[in-house]
Amino acid sequence: MSGSGADRIGMKHGAGGRAMRELIERVFVGRFDPDPRATVGLDAMDDGAAIRLGDRWLVITTDSHVVHPIFFPGGDIGRLAICGTVNDLAMMGAPEVLGLTCAVIVEEGFPASDLERVQESMQAACREASACVLTGDTKVMGRREIDGLVLNTTGVALADRIVTDRGLRPGDAILVTGPIADHGLAILAARHGLSLEGDLVSDVAPLNGLVRAALAAGGDSIVAMKDPTRGGVASALHEMAAKSGVGVVVDERAVPLRAAARAAAELVGVDPLHVANEGKALVGVRAEAADRVLEAIRAHPLGKEAAIIGRASAERPGGVILDTGVGRRLLAEPIGELMPRIC
Repeated sequence: MSGSGADRIGMKHGAGGRAMRELIERVFVGRFDPDPRATVGLDAMDDGAAIRLGDRWLVITTDSHVVHPIFFPGGDIGRLAICGTVNDLAMMGAPEVLGLTCAVIVEEGFPASDLERVQESMQAACREASACVLTGDTKVMGRREIDGLVLNTTGVALADRIVTDRGLRPGDAILVTGPIADHGLAILAARHGLSLEGDLVSDVAPLNGLVRAALAAGGDSIVAMKDPTRGGVASALHEMAAKSGVGVVVDERAVPLRAAARAAAELVGVDPLHVANEGKALVGVRAEAADRVLEAIRAHPLGKEAAIIGRASAERPGGVILDTGVGRRLLAEPIGELMPRIC
């Protein structure tokens, strides 16, 4: 980072793309003393950390949530906070949640009725995920010191086997558990008051039940998982490919996309592969188990439209190639998110 602008934090540094990873690597990774007990630690930059406990692993994850508007079609900041943390645990192979914490930072003057509404949404999401908030913290900031409400949630779970985002090898299948881009485009439409035909709602949902079913069907054949939140499918695939030392070839025609999301993306000129999701997972599976895992995911209510969208390849390690059906091109990794304050 050079020059006056490069020494200041910008919105792109919190957006989940390459700029954010570079900031984390520069400021945090390697600067904290490592814990020798950690099988997966900070330097892995995965969805959580894992510490060996006997013949199992304790998985820990934490996330902060800022979204505008706080209430959006299909959810709100409370549902987002619970689901996001539950999903990060699940992506590590830990769908059985031991407990959650919740820290609430609220602006002076924020309506108490809205805070109660957020809590009710969090409770509903906890019930869906068979999870509980065990402890927390509350702080109040002055007017205009924050914008409404910020939530931080931490989750802990036990896992029999850790699944990282770096286990791909050439020939592995890449599955997505359903249609992409719903969350980011629903937020965009709500924020800017876009009048769009069709039902465009966020996909925010807890995925631990779906992941439990996938792991039961695939076992050790499931070798990598990641939820494509900020930066979308493109950013997640680039990260998985780079960490695994493989390329990824995506069949654009196989990527599920709802008509409403396609129309919204075309209207505002964005690539759905770059748009955030909050209820979808990318799953890397050994080729021989791909159909079995896909069948198990499709049998779950949240995975009915799951699809195999690509394969890991020895070609162009760290790169993602998009096969459009009429040709191939490199799929760019977003530097930052299309919009800030989206999750």
